Amino acid sequence: MRNFLFGGAGTASTVGDLGLLVLRVVAGLSMALGHGIKKLPPPEGLMKGVAAMGLPSFMAWAAAFAEFGGGLLIVLGLLTRPSGLLWVCTMTVALIGVHRNDPFAKQELALLYFCIGLFLLLNGSGRFSVDRMIRK
Repeated sequence: MRNFLFGGAGTASTVGDLGLLVLRVVAGLSMALGHGIKKLPPPEGLMKGVAAMGLPSFMAWAAAFAEFGGGLLIVLGLLTRPSGLLWVCTMTVALIGVHRNDPFAKQELALLYFCIGLFLLLNGSGRFSVDRMIRK
C-alpha cells in the first residue's frame, strides 16, 4: 500500500525527472486552476449532468476533488499515484459520459488529461517530489 501511495522511482536520469517535474507542475496547475476550481462547489450544471448519467450527486464533488485537489497534490508530488488514478477515473467519465458523441476537438483535452493521469499512476512522481522525501 505504501508503494502505491508514495511509490514510483520516476525516470533513470536527473534530466528525465526534471521533465517529469515540469509535466507535474504544468498539468497539475492547469487542471486545478483551469478546471477544478470552477467546480467548487459543484455548479448546478455539473450536478444535473452527473444526475443525467445516473450517478449519485456526490460524484460531482468527487470530480471537483479529483481535478482541484488532485491537481494540487500532483504539483507537490504528494500522493501522485492515487491522484493520477482519480484523474483517470474522472476523465474516463468525461470521455464516455460527457463527450462520447462530441467531435475529437472536444474530446481531446479529456483524453490528454487521461493520458497524463495514467502516466503518473504508472510512473509516480519522480525524485523531485514530496513522495520521494516520504519514501526515503
